[in-house]
Amino acid sequence: MKGKYVILASALLISVIAFAQKDQIKAAEKALKGGNPAAAVSALNGVESLLANVDASEKAHFYFVNGNAHLELANKKVDESKNLLTAAKSFQDLLATEKASGKDKYTAQAAASIVTIKRNLLNSAVDDTKANRDLEGAKKLYDVYLLDKKDTINLYYAASTYVNAKDYTTALQCYSELKALNFSGKGTTYLAVNKLTSEEDVFNTAKERDVAVKLGTHEKPKAEKIPSKRGEIYKNIALILVDQGKIEEAKKAIADARKANPEDSTLLLTEANLYLETKDYDTYKKLVAEALEKNPNDADLLFNLGVLSANAKNPADAEKYYKKVIEINPKYTNAYINLAALKLENEKPIIDEMNKLGTSTKDMKRYEVLKTQREDLFRSTIPYLQKAVELEPTNIDVAKTLMNVYSALEMTAEYKELKAKVKVLEAK
Repeated sequence: MKGKYVILASALLISVIAFAQKDQIKAAEKALKGGNPAAAVSALNGVESLLANVDASEKAHFYFVNGNAHLELANKKVDESKNLLTAAKSFQDLLATEKASGKDKYTAQAAASIVTIKRNLLNSAVDDTKANRDLEGAKKLYDVYLLDKKDTINLYYAASTYVNAKDYTTALQCYSELKALNFSGKGTTYLAVNKLTSEEDVFNTAKERDVAVKLGTHEKPKAEKIPSKRGEIYKNIALILVDQGKIEEAKKAIADARKANPEDSTLLLTEANLYLETKDYDTYKKLVAEALEKNPNDADLLFNLGVLSANAKNPADAEKYYKKVIEINPKYTNAYINLAALKLENEKPIIDEMNKLGTSTKDMKRYEVLKTQREDLFRSTIPYLQKAVELEPTNIDVAKTLMNVYSALEMTAEYKELKAKVKVLEAK
C-alpha cells in the first residue's frame, strides 16, 4: 500500500513539473510577442533539462519558442553568430521531435527558419571576408555546412576561406573531408539578367530561371559550366603538406588522387606543380610532357601550363603555351590578358635602370634607348589588350590597363575614346 502512495506522489511531482514548464514556455512566448527575446530566453532557462518529463507536443513547442527567441536576438545583432547557431540547433531538434512523433505542427516554419539562418550566416560570412575578417568568415561558412551537410559547397568555401586566413591546419581538415566525400563541385550555373538591377542573378535550376524570364523580370538567360574543383582541392592539400614540411605525404596525396581520378587532367597539372614547387624539374618536365601527350589540343591544359611556366619564371615557355591556346581557341580571353601581363612584367627592370641614370651625356643616351625599349614593349601589348577588350568589353580592369598603355604612348584619341566607354561601364 505504501508503494502505491510513492507512485502517486511521483506522478503528482511529474505533473507539477510539467505544468511549471508549460507556464515558463507560455511566459517566454508572451515576452517574445512583446518584443523582448532576451526575457523569453531567460524564461526558458532550466526548462530544457526537464523536457524528458513532457510529451512530444510540449517539447516541440519549447524548441519552437526557443528557436524563435534566439533568432530574434540574432536579428537584433546580439551575439549574432552564436544566437543563429543556437536557434538552428533548436529548430533541428524540433524537426527531429515532430518527425518521431508523426506530428508536424511547427515543421514547415522551423524548416523555413533554418533556411533563413543559413542565408543570414552566409551573408555575415561574406561581410566578414569583405572586411578582411577571414577567420570569422571561415568559421561561419563551416557552421553553415554543419547545418546542412548535403550542401557540401559550403565546406569548400570554408576551406578556401581558412586558406585566406592562413589557418592551414583547419583548411587541411576541411579539404581532407572534401576528399573523403569525393567532392568535385562540377555542375551548371543558370543565369539571367535582372531587368531592374541590370545584374546577373543565379538560379538553382534551368526551370526556375526560365520561369523568371517568362514572367518578364529577367532576360538574356544562359548556362555556364562549373568546372571540377577536385584538382584544386588536391593541389591545396599537397601545397599545405609541403608548407608543413611533409613533402612525401604531399606526393603520396596527389599520386593517390590521380589513381582515384585518372581522367581528371587538372590533377596531373597539380602533380606537375608540386614537383615544380619542390624544384624537381626533371619530374616536372616529364609530367608536362605526359599531359601534352594526352591532350595536345586542350586549350585549358595549355593555358594552365602557361600559368605554371610564368610562375616558374620561364616567360618563353609561358608565351609559347599562351600563343598555342589562341591558335586552338581565338576567343580565349585570358590567354590574351596573360600574354599582355607577361610582356608588361618586363617594364620594371627598364624603369629601375632609368631611375638610376644621371644627367651625363652617356646616361642621357642610355635613357633614350631605354625609353624606346619601354615604348616598344607597350606597343607589343596593344594587340592582346585590344582583343581582350573586344572579347570581354565589360572587363574594366583590362580596359584600364589598355588606357594606361595608350596614355604612356601619348595615343590621345584612343585614350579618350576608351576612357569614355569605361566611364559608362562604371556608371552602371
